[in-house]
Amino acid sequence: MDLFQKCNSNTLLNEIRKENIYPYFQALTSGQDTIVQMNGQRTIMIGSNNYLGLTSHPEVIEAGIEALRKYGSGCSGSRFLNGTLDQHIMLEQELAEFLHKEAVVTFSTGFQSNLGIISAIAGRNDVIVGDKENHASIYDACRLSYAKLLRYNHSDMEDLERQLQSIGDDKGILIVTDGVFSMSGDICKLPEIVKLAKKYGARVMVDDAHGLGVLGEHGRGTAEYFGLEDEVDIYMGTFSKSLASLGGYMASTKEVVDYVKHCSRPFIFSASITPASVACARAALKILREHPERVKALSDISNYMRNKLKSLGVKIVEIDNTPIIPIYTYEPKKTFIACKMLSERGVYVNPAVPPATPEGQCLIRTSYTATHTREQMDEAAEKIKEVLDIVDNMDIK
Repeated sequence: MDLFQKCNSNTLLNEIRKENIYPYFQALTSGQDTIVQMNGQRTIMIGSNNYLGLTSHPEVIEAGIEALRKYGSGCSGSRFLNGTLDQHIMLEQELAEFLHKEAVVTFSTGFQSNLGIISAIAGRNDVIVGDKENHASIYDACRLSYAKLLRYNHSDMEDLERQLQSIGDDKGILIVTDGVFSMSGDICKLPEIVKLAKKYGARVMVDDAHGLGVLGEHGRGTAEYFGLEDEVDIYMGTFSKSLASLGGYMASTKEVVDYVKHCSRPFIFSASITPASVACARAALKILREHPERVKALSDISNYMRNKLKSLGVKIVEIDNTPIIPIYTYEPKKTFIACKMLSERGVYVNPAVPPATPEGQCLIRTSYTATHTREQMDEAAEKIKEVLDIVDNMDIK
């Protein structure tokens, strides 16, 4: 059998390309903002994770430029050896202070953060218990750790307890969950998770990639939102969303952070975050700390869009306080056609199909930014309604 045979076997991919509804790798000719240039036209961007609107903020841009001038374009090595800048250390200290944790370690990407944390913390004699809708990076991290993985049905606390009951007392247990789930936009049931973790002697890790800058009065994320900041053992997060940069982090106790820094292969054997990316993340964090009203602005515009879509008769999932609004389209081809039609009308959204979603639960993922205007939301919502009405009446096979 030819190893490459699988490369030509994606029937759906070939079909959507043939029908000119392939939605991926569309090139922007402008920076990320609420309005972008894409496919040669003005496009309302409701498909990015630029939650606080800081990718175009002058202070963030200037910080990156100054870092590039001072430190050059890269670090030419890993944090473990020659790749640590004073900027990395300052970012970690500032994040630790902001998140009310003893220490932070940073990684080169968010995906790598989960790989590096989980593969170091969990091993062959441990058990990881995770929500079935956790991010793909968590699943890959579990494989890398060699720990046994038990999955519980999405946000089903009875199923979580059943999984915990099946684990022997001689195993270390890590419960891992997204804080805000990236596709559905719903929030994990952290109070119940923490309660079960205490009952069964487990540790709790929250992937707050979509929670930082989104939830909590100050934007510290899911744990602040629930008033449980002292009950979460490990926070993971990214800089590529609310903090307008690239990279990721783990926040925990000094002992846990130190252990990961010396045992995590993805951390030790990867080049460190570039100077400009570090500086941009620091500048964005400073703005978040000084202007928590951006968090409320994000919630306000997201809820405005929810209400607007509902007023137009668009069916959405009833979830408040997060900037992710999924619109279920159920079937892949219907999803791709709707996204194509919206793009032609100047609205960019994300198609989500398996494996990003369960079979039969395809959706259009829309996400919002604190700097979106109500006029932009009105325009986008009306075009979404128009396209869905057309697609719902099509005979799609």
